[in-house]
Amino acid sequence: MTTELSNLIISLLYMVLTSVLATFARKLVKKTIENEFVQELFNEAIASAELCACCFELIIVADNYGVSSYAICLFILTIWWANQWENATACPYTHLEDVVNGTTTLRVAIFKIWAQLTGGCLVFRYIQLLWSLELASTHAGRAYEDCTADLQVPMIFGAIVECAATCLCRLGSNVISDNLSNTKVAVVLDSFVGTSLVVAAFNYSGGYFNPVLATALKYGCAGNTFTEHMVVYWFGAIAGSIASIYIYQSSIVKQLLGQKSKIE
Repeated sequence: MTTELSNLIISLLYMVLTSVLATFARKLVKKTIENEFVQELFNEAIASAELCACCFELIIVADNYGVSSYAICLFILTIWWANQWENATACPYTHLEDVVNGTTTLRVAIFKIWAQLTGGCLVFRYIQLLWSLELASTHAGRAYEDCTADLQVPMIFGAIVECAATCLCRLGSNVISDNLSNTKVAVVLDSFVGTSLVVAAFNYSGGYFNPVLATALKYGCAGNTFTEHMVVYWFGAIAGSIASIYIYQSSIVKQLLGQKSKIE
């Protein structure tokens, strides 16, 4: 076995280990916590930790094996997450969408976003531990090295990229979920759309489309100011998400899909 292949296998095993640990954590929460809302908060934290930990490892994959390998792994992981997370999303704007749609309160959304940020940011200590073992040469020195930002374009353009791609991603998810009765096919198609958009934006903003993920992986990294990070990865993504609600519910889109518009 070549060193390159063994390094890749170790990265894959780290992602598998993370997913297994997250699965056990969800089962533990279900058995030990009775309050449904508290369960939801823990599940959001666990999902965010799993997402961010796997994406830290995907950075290693992208850096050493290219965007194609990164995309394949992300596609498979996205399908896995869709089947494991249940109501958790590990993404702030999904809860803000619920606020806009009137299905939850801002207070509930804030608590869930707080849980997501907590899980996503704390998991780096776990990644540091794995990387510090240096079982793969691709992990050498990565546990404590300074990170660099992924934004390769001016702030406004980066915000537009995150906004537009997030909007398209959410529109795609809504169209697929509302119009495909086969859940398994819908999950695969949704994962393909999301992964394709990430790859398309990869060399511009990094293609995060998730403020918690971007913050956990890249906040404070060299190359971005606080303002740039917030405008691109928080304002851009959230604006795209909220815009997708009004676009999807518009009469033009509903007519194209043969549905009745909710916005008169």
